[in-house]
Amino acid sequence: MLSVFNIQRYSLYDGGGVRTTVFFKGCPLHCQWCNNPESIDPFPSIMFDERSCHAFGDCLKAGEGYIFQSDGVLHIDREHITCFSRLRDICPSKALQICGRIMSIEEILSEVMKDVPFYSMSGGGVTISGGEPFAQDHILSTLLSEIKSAGIHISAETSLHIPWASIERCLGSVDVFLADLKHLNAEKFQRFTGGNLDLVLDNFKNLDNSGKTIVVRVPVIPGFNFSEPELFQIIDFAANLKNAAEINFIPFHSLAKEKYAMLGKEYIFGNQRNVEKHELLPYAGYAEKKGLIAKILN
Repeated sequence: MLSVFNIQRYSLYDGGGVRTTVFFKGCPLHCQWCNNPESIDPFPSIMFDERSCHAFGDCLKAGEGYIFQSDGVLHIDREHITCFSRLRDICPSKALQICGRIMSIEEILSEVMKDVPFYSMSGGGVTISGGEPFAQDHILSTLLSEIKSAGIHISAETSLHIPWASIERCLGSVDVFLADLKHLNAEKFQRFTGGNLDLVLDNFKNLDNSGKTIVVRVPVIPGFNFSEPELFQIIDFAANLKNAAEINFIPFHSLAKEKYAMLGKEYIFGNQRNVEKHELLPYAGYAEKKGLIAKILN
């Protein structure tokens, strides 16, 4: 069984052509700017939008005392709620929702196979994303093998912050790796993401030596890596990979602010300014001079 928080059909930005993107729950990193904070926890997450709440009271009954009202305000003791099935679809106004569910290989295959005609017509396929898809257990390799046996192209969006063995199990099925490269300074990487840069760089080396196609993806974040020395260093690293012909720049935006509030989390980057696409044109130009195809994503 696999932990999934979304299956997005008709996706155009997670690999070539029309794709179905399967977003898996659980990530070993805790990037302070994460656009999908609901993906970090491997277990289901409770999201509550007080603007939509009509105080029907259904969640109070199902919350076993861990959801309660005080002075007209709904409080959710997320640390002690373990039975999410009681709360799933309990709210008539959809103000309270459970994000994430356990799905079998058969259930996921049933969804991704619906769009086979679009994959064939557009040169698309299936993309696994997250969270960190390779943080799933051994069953992920079985799922990917089933998808590949149906002749479907597979891309994998990954932080590469995972033991190499977890990636290696899936190498035979994945066609393209969309691999994040967030920074090349170990201290800064650890401070902003909680991760180990050496692990990421070792996996880039292993992946490059495997001969697999790599698209390097760079989230451009103010206060973290949005400077000429830092981005040029990342571009130079990408240009020196044998099997990376393309680099994608992903400009920061603060649209996830509402998600953090709905999860009861603090959004440290909530007051940072957005990065505009035109600001990244000089970096795309530098990457192209280095022989890379450069794209600025939405």
